Amino acid sequence: MSLPPTPRWPAEEPEVPEINGSDDLGELVRKLSFYIVQAITLPHSFEELRTTAPARALAPLVSYLSDQCHHRNIVHALLALKAHFTTLEETSDEPGVNEARGYACEYVAWQFLTSLTERDTIEFLLYEIQPPPSPSDRNSDTEQEQDNGSVPVSESSALLGSRRTSSYFGTDSVHAGPMASSAQPDKFTAQFENLSALEIAAVSNSKKFLKQRPVQKIINGLWRGDIVFWDSLGVNSIKEPKLYNPRKADPFCRLRVPRYLKIFETLYFAIFLGLYYIVLTHRSFSRVTPAEVLLYIWIAGFAYDEFGEFNDAGQLSFYASDFWWTWDISIVVVGLIFCVLRVVGLHLHGDASTDTIDLAYDVLGLEALFLAPRIFSLLSLNPYFGTLIPCLKEMTKDFVKFLSLVVILYLGFLTTFVLLARGTYKPSEMSWILIKVFFGSSYLGFDVAQQISPYFGPPVMLIFVALTNILLITSLISLLSNSLSKVLEHARDEYLFIYSVYVLEASSSNRLTYYLPPLNLIPLLLRPLRLVLPSERLRSARIILLKATHLPFVGAIWVYEKLFHSQRPLSGILSMSGPEITMKKGLFRSSIQPARSLAAGLRASNDGNGSAPGKTSVPDRILSRPGQADPDPQLRVLVSKLTMQVEELTSLVSHLQEQREASMAI
Repeated sequence: MSLPPTPRWPAEEPEVPEINGSDDLGELVRKLSFYIVQAITLPHSFEELRTTAPARALAPLVSYLSDQCHHRNIVHALLALKAHFTTLEETSDEPGVNEARGYACEYVAWQFLTSLTERDTIEFLLYEIQPPPSPSDRNSDTEQEQDNGSVPVSESSALLGSRRTSSYFGTDSVHAGPMASSAQPDKFTAQFENLSALEIAAVSNSKKFLKQRPVQKIINGLWRGDIVFWDSLGVNSIKEPKLYNPRKADPFCRLRVPRYLKIFETLYFAIFLGLYYIVLTHRSFSRVTPAEVLLYIWIAGFAYDEFGEFNDAGQLSFYASDFWWTWDISIVVVGLIFCVLRVVGLHLHGDASTDTIDLAYDVLGLEALFLAPRIFSLLSLNPYFGTLIPCLKEMTKDFVKFLSLVVILYLGFLTTFVLLARGTYKPSEMSWILIKVFFGSSYLGFDVAQQISPYFGPPVMLIFVALTNILLITSLISLLSNSLSKVLEHARDEYLFIYSVYVLEASSSNRLTYYLPPLNLIPLLLRPLRLVLPSERLRSARIILLKATHLPFVGAIWVYEKLFHSQRPLSGILSMSGPEITMKKGLFRSSIQPARSLAAGLRASNDGNGSAPGKTSVPDRILSRPGQADPDPQLRVLVSKLTMQVEELTSLVSHLQEQREASMAI
């Protein structure tokens, strides 16, 4: 009896693509797609890609990209390809395969970043894809989008236009010819124009990529303002990611730091809520009070700021990736309805005016449903609350889906009970009775069952109570529990994704001058001057106006940074680590970044300092790799402290084991 043959790794490995510096994004995606499709043929998780056979298949590509590839769009192409595979997974005949290929793209992009220095990582992650020269028939569209620097892409537009595009990217047949229509790839890559690699990662839900330490170091640098896109305010200023230099940078550029924006946003909502309470407490039916005027200004400033954020996002999917966007839109809509009803009520007379104004204040009362939680949005950047918000989001989605089944059953029983109770209960009364029964008042249903129908009332009501209070409620609880457990398995990924999306939305604006609401209404008055003034003079006027109106905010930031740096000097401008605040035992850590482990820090340091043979130059810049310097004295102290803590922990565990054995012996 012969033994079955031992499985072996295929001798033929995928051919590593040759990437040239002149390749555009579409060509990069096409070349990478053929390799990924050949290398990944079975479903795998992201963790499996790091340890199993697919990791060996991806190793040649990672080595080639790290040693010989200098293309600035390589990370963009990998993450765009991840979005492509995610779209194909929804209609794939092989469940999990395209998802694994998307994970492979994230894995390769992450491994590529580990071979870069911090300066190069900034450029590769924050460099925005520039649109190619437009044909003559697209000149008008390009000129229209120069103001906000984005290409309009609707949410309903498909990521891939046709099957031919899939073949072009190697997902239908890996042996498809290289010649394909360039119109389809252009349609695909146009969706990522004027987006950085981090923004593409947010749009494509590349959560595994965003949670990696090299990426989070850049995100933390953006959060604290160590990395900035604008370091000067001038007519000829250009948006470019760079390290912040306090000696050369304009202090008014600190208004764009996400950490300070979040603080000012919280203060803005606190004043907003105070004006809201004042207006509702002192209702006026005859005139508009000063507090109400300020409330209108606050609502208008918030609405205009939200509109600007939508334009800066470039894509609806990137704008909607923020958890709080529904709250923001609801605040604007409710405030607009209140303003309209208030104006109409003031122009009416008699009872009609009173009723309309009462309705307006009732509508304004709904504002608290969205405004009060919005004030505490700062907590979403805390690791604990940041993991609960994705859980709530997923549970809400499952609840809405389950609610459709409940509505179907409810309509059937409602129709039956209304017909059985004709002449006894009105349809509205019967509807409320069933709602009360559904939410637990089963005794009420049994009390009225005999009145509904002496023959069919009790048995039908018994069936309704059994379905709602036992079967449906139990099923709903089980469904929500499963949703909660699934999200908690990837709680850190979800938290870091929310954190990264907020930082990117707050820091990557294309506007030269950013006004805090409600001061953003002041430059709105200058927009008619665009018809008579040249753009340079209008931009100069906006800069002067910004410095005149935001001087107190910049002064507060300057004082805070002076006090902060005087208490804990930075290790250098190139410091890219997360916030490391030495605090006494019992105090809270930083609410934005969890404690940084020493082992992870050493791994990141080794990854950043590793040499890559052959990678010595870049066409438009020089890659600098740090040498093998002597260990930092501070690092030695940290290692010794960690060793002592490990020894103490080992002795503590041994002591606990001895106590447990002694108690069991007794």
